[in-house]
Amino acid sequence: MLHLKEGDKAPAINSLDQNGNKIDLADFKGSKVILFFYPKADTPGCTAEACNLRDYNEDLLAKGFKVIGISADDQKKQSKFQEKYNLPFPLIPDTEKKVINDYGVWGPKKFMGKKYDGIYRTTFVISEDGTIEKIFTKVETKDHAEQILKEYNLI
Repeated sequence: MLHLKEGDKAPAINSLDQNGNKIDLADFKGSKVILFFYPKADTPGCTAEACNLRDYNEDLLAKGFKVIGISADDQKKQSKFQEKYNLPFPLIPDTEKKVINDYGVWGPKKFMGKKYDGIYRTTFVISEDGTIEKIFTKVETKDHAEQILKEYNLI
């Protein structure tokens, strides 16, 4: 369950992306990071969210934001997702759920009456100094970039 709050120091991330490149959150100091956790690559909601962030990526970069996506999918699935939708940002395959648990976005869910454990669709905006500035728990998948930019009064 979500245990982090705005103002907390963001937990470290030291992982590999979908292409095997090292991703260390510390390397992003000086930029705001949009860290979005999504339940499953190449599903309707996750695709809408990732593609919306893709479509606004240039605007986000121009406004000082860098995007990183994370799910529990394996590297192969993340790589296919990134290639299929031409996603210009890294996707972290967190199959061990280390980062997912560090950020508290794993837990019991319910879908169509069925209970299971999974990722809570959540986005953290991490400031230039590594603290959590904003947490979005009610993500508007089709308009997520706009949702973030509006929160920052940038549109």
